[in-house]
Amino acid sequence: MPRRRYIFDPPERFIAGTIGDPGNRTFFLQARDGGRVVSVALEKVQVAVLAERLGDLLGQLDRRGVPDAALAGGILAETVADPTSAAIDDDTAPLDEPLVEAFRAGSLTLGWDPDAERVLVEARAQDEDGEAIDPDDDDDEDEDGPDLLRVRLTASAARSFVTRAARVVSSGRPPCPLCGAPLDPRGHICPRRNGLYVN
Repeated sequence: MPRRRYIFDPPERFIAGTIGDPGNRTFFLQARDGGRVVSVALEKVQVAVLAERLGDLLGQLDRRGVPDAALAGGILAETVADPTSAAIDDDTAPLDEPLVEAFRAGSLTLGWDPDAERVLVEARAQDEDGEAIDPDDDDDEDEDGPDLLRVRLTASAARSFVTRAARVVSSGRPPCPLCGAPLDPRGHICPRRNGLYVN
């Protein structure tokens, strides 16, 4: 099947969000431009790492004096320290519907386009075996390559993404006070209590 490319340069909205209850959530990246909405499924850890690395990138841009990144860096440090703190332009709306999974992300890449002064985020689909494809091995012009979502963002839009992503990741199940593993509503068997049930 020919490769599908979803390009948003820039999107009206780019967010991380979930559906489902804590402990049974499905995570999505979603980009919207007008009536076009693309949703890409991914793992919680991928959202967490993307937000962390994007925060690091914004911090580096701030230190280099890149316009728009200084504002992003200041609010970003506050958000990472306390993901529940809401920025003025924080997007708290749910994912756009209809929610149709375009593909499941196997790999994510992040970069900076200095000419356009935009952050670049790419998500590539998994291969047929459910494995991630190395972006360095993927020729974007190859029509048989993995599906691709490419988003270019301003630093302030990237900051808004990080704010929401940090809150989404931290809003899952609370950790066990003894072992740190996520607690189900019913509790869990805790290795620090020799397999006794903790709730």
